[in-house]
Amino acid sequence: MNVQQALAFVEHHGVVLASARGNVPTLTEAIAGAPIKGSWWGHPEGKRIFAVLSEVQEHDDVLVCRLLAGKLTLVHRRLWPALATLAGELPADALARVRQVHTATGKHVNEEIPFPQWLPPDAAAEAASMAPDKARTALSL
Repeated sequence: MNVQQALAFVEHHGVVLASARGNVPTLTEAIAGAPIKGSWWGHPEGKRIFAVLSEVQEHDDVLVCRLLAGKLTLVHRRLWPALATLAGELPADALARVRQVHTATGKHVNEEIPFPQWLPPDAAAEAASMAPDKARTALSL
């Protein structure tokens, strides 16, 4: 799976886990094309998985947050209004945008942008008129 296919996967499913296992699909396994035993870092395709996952996480249409069980979760832009509609029902830190920043020393640190600072005006406007039941259905919550 290449970057475009991975983006289409996220768009199709709406909500996916980056690498953890749960009730939604896992992007690293989709990229690998099969279930991964143990850490994906040790997978023979680990470097390619990292490259594709990194590009998807940086895409403007993908929110990386900790929506599901505190695990890195990718949410496609089409569901951002639903997230905003349900924001009052979700833990505040679950909707913070997580971005990986590369420091001068070569380390990677997570930067978190609190909700709703990252939410674009069009998604906020759509959320204002969305019923909570519709939002739950969209997110399958």
